[in-house]
Formats: sequence, C-alpha cells, structure tokens
Amino acid sequence: MATTNDLKNGMTLDLDGVLWNVVEFQHVKPGKGGAFVRSKLKNVLTGQVVERTFNAGVKIDTATVDKREMTYLYADGSDFVFMDTDTYDQMHVPASAVGDAKDYLLENTNATVAVHDDTVLYVELPASVELTITYTEPGVQGDRSTGGTKPATLETGATVQVPLFVTQGEKIKVDTRDGRYIGRVNS
Repeated sequence: MATTNDLKNGMTLDLDGVLWNVVEFQHVKPGKGGAFVRSKLKNVLTGQVVERTFNAGVKIDTATVDKREMTYLYADGSDFVFMDTDTYDQMHVPASAVGDAKDYLLENTNATVAVHDDTVLYVELPASVELTITYTEPGVQGDRSTGGTKPATLETGATVQVPLFVTQGEKIKVDTRDGRYIGRVNS
C-alpha cells in the first residue's frame, strides 16, 4: 500500500485487479477545495492509456513487478523459451505476452521480461536491433531524391519499409517500438 503522495513515473499500481503503469502524474493544489493528483496510467497488458484523478493522500495498491534480464533461446510451439541470465533457469513465455516483440526476436537476443505473481506480463526489447534482410526487390534506377521506400523481409520474417538503395543480405538497424528503419550497419 502507498498513498497518492508516493506516486512515481514507472510505478505499477493494482487498481481493481488491473495492473497500470504510471506514465506521468501531477500534484494539483487549487485555490479552493482539496488537493488532488492528476495522472496518466497505461494498462500493462493492453497498452490502453487513461487519465485518472485521485484525491491527495488516498491509499492505493502498488504491484510488485519483477523485471529480469533474460536471453531468448528458441520457440517451442506457441511459447517462447527464455533463460534467466543470472540463475540460468528457463521460462516458457506465451506468445500473447511476447506480442509484437516476436517480429524482432532472434535466438540469443537479450530482453527484459516483466513478471508479476509468476505470470509474465510483457517482454521488452532494446530500443533497436540489428537484423539481416533476407529478401527485397532491387532498387529502381532513376530519381532517388524523392526518398522512396520499398518493403524488405527480415530474417525474423517481419517486413519493414527501407530506402531504395538498401539491398538484400545487408544488415540494418530497426526501431523495435514502431518497426522503423534506422540505418545500415557497417560490418
């Protein structure tokens, strides 16, 4: 248990059995009436963001979320198997908890796995990963000043938009948050 005065960004709250991360908060003391806390909360499982207001000093339930550094080993059916880098214990993570991270997950990739009450909540990858292009059409000769893009299939099976000059077999850097091409990787 904590009070609204203890809120911090990144803190996880348990409100009516649903886990929420505090994205931002602001203590407000109006000229009239009691103080309150205006907050923006993100649902841990669905990613839904809501705004919620609490009276100052109200007790709220906090949730303990254990974030562990793990290495992705292999896919086992619909599960993904991760190994704890400290204890070497293996954990089966359901595809629903991995979410879109599966598009950028290669064997032996490090990731942060968030666990609450022995239930995996989500898998968080580094901000960017380096992947090899397995297939893309050749770039069209001609005017390249327009900044055109083309689809490219990565070694994980995901498809991203890349500039026309990028070729098959090249290693590129991809933003894991939105699937954006960042740049080529010099070998």
